[in-house]
Order: sequence, then C-alpha cells, then structure tokens
Amino acid sequence: MSHSIDATDAAARVRREVPADARESRWTAADGWEIRVLEVPARGASWRRRGAILFMPGRGDCYEKWLESLNDWADSGWSVVSADWRGQGLSGRLGGDATTGHIDDFATWLADYAGIWDAFVAPQPGPHVAVGHSMGGNLVLRAVAEKRIAPAAVVLSAPMLGLHPTWAPNALLAPVAKAICAVRGRTARAWSGSERPELVKRARQHLLTHDAARYADEQWWYQQRPGLVMGPASWGWIGAAIASIRALERRGVLEKVRVPVQILATRRDGLVSWPAIRSAAGRLPAGELVAYDEGCAHEILREADPVRAHALAEIEAFLDRVAPARG
Repeated sequence: MSHSIDATDAAARVRREVPADARESRWTAADGWEIRVLEVPARGASWRRRGAILFMPGRGDCYEKWLESLNDWADSGWSVVSADWRGQGLSGRLGGDATTGHIDDFATWLADYAGIWDAFVAPQPGPHVAVGHSMGGNLVLRAVAEKRIAPAAVVLSAPMLGLHPTWAPNALLAPVAKAICAVRGRTARAWSGSERPELVKRARQHLLTHDAARYADEQWWYQQRPGLVMGPASWGWIGAAIASIRALERRGVLEKVRVPVQILATRRDGLVSWPAIRSAAGRLPAGELVAYDEGCAHEILREADPVRAHALAEIEAFLDRVAPARG
C-alpha cells in the first residue's frame, strides 16, 4: 500500500513542478510582445539524444498542464521546448479582460510560432519534431502547410480541424460568427463560464479527461500561478478559428504536405470534430491516424494511464520510424 501511495505522490510531483533542469524565459516577437518559453534539456547519455521537440498547447492552455509529457520526452532523450500562445498563460492578454481568450487573426500566432521555432528549435541538433494539441494542432499543421517551418515529423493530439456542432458546415458558421461580432463586439465572450460552477466543472472534466487527478492539476497550477487562469473564448476567436479551419479545408492544401504526420484523436471528442480529423488524415499523403473510442476524451496525453501510455508508445514508434536518431 505504501509503495502505491509513494508512486502516486511521485507522479503528482512531476505534474506539479517545473523540472529543476528546465529554463523559463521570455522570447520577444518582432512587434515587441513578450512570450513565455519553457526549455527542458534532453536527459541521459549523449548517445541517447534524439533531437528536438516543440510542443504547443491548445486554447486557454499553459505549458504547466503538459509537464508530465514534456518530462517523458526529455527522459527519452529529446530536447523539449514549449511556449504560451500570445495572450494565454503568462504571456499577456489580447481581450478586454483578464480571462477572455481573444485573437483577431490566427496569422499573429503563426508568425509567433515560426519565430519561436527559428529561435529555439532550428539551431538544435535534429531531427526536429512539431507537436501540437487541439488549437495548437491546427496552428502547427498550418505552419507546415504554409512552409513556415520544416520539421522532420509532426504529431497532432486532437487537432482543432473542425468545431462542434459537427453537422454545421464552416461556410455557414463563418457568417454567423461575423454577424455576432458586429453586434456584440469581437472581444465579447462567446459563452458564460459562471453558471452552476460545480456542474460546469464536472461537465468540463468529462470533456477533457477521465483522470480526475490529472484534471485537478490544472486548478492546482491556477492557485500557484493565478495569472494562468483563462476562461471562455471571444467571438473574435470563434471567427478567427473558423477562418483558420477553412484555410486547411481548401482543396490542395493538405494534399501538398509531404511531411509525415501522426494524428491521435478520439471518436468521443466533445470539443473538436472527429469527422473533420478523419477527413484530414485521409488527405495527408503521409498521414497516420491513431483512433480512440470509449475511455478517451479530448486531452489524450492527460488521460488515464492505459490510454496515455498507449498514446506515448504510438508517438515513440512513429518518431523512431519516420524521424530516427542521427547516428
């Protein structure tokens, strides 16, 4: 019994501590905006070094939520970099208040992302791998499709390639979002986060992960670093997200991506569109889809141990095959 408790405590510490060998710094974009960056060095003997990974989180996210996976990759010999998206985490805000997630155009994030890649990843020994979750997956795939970065491989976790409701075409959603922005303003919240907090909390966990302990890590970090707290998206973000999704839907865009792309997704996702992900995977010339069903929600790399372990093993096998270590 005591061994199990000790093991649980050790796992929680990994998720709730910035690694002692990590470095948190600031990168300054061309327009002067400062963005927070985390660097975790590759661990182990030099002959085990695998290359460099840039992991980018989703909407409203911060890299603290993903420390467990960042540590796992560093332990496997990868040099790992992660960062906030401008206006998220501890990299300021773009909306009209401290918690609304806003952006006018995903192009701003794409420029930031390319700059972070060039500053922190490209100078390191390869292979170089781009990893993105949810909204981060959308932006990573766009950056590759638009040749803003040139990774050896791409891994996408539940990428935002379509929104809910999945039956509504983006050609219809786009003018609706535009009309609401005109009436309410682009920085207005797209939904409320205040009604029945306990009910909302339970519903949100159900959408994200079946692992209650990993879900609790997010609130723990919010208590330690209150500036991380992010609430609903703005209507401007909704419009910009739809535009970015439509950019990837255009005929010929994904078909020209020659980089190997692994997509991990769940048919049960309540936040992003499974049909859109399945369609995109089929359009990618070197695309591979790892599909989950029952027992897997949106945050695959923060799911319960069986799902998470399987996902990490799939990623490792994929990278060993398409982006092997340089001898």
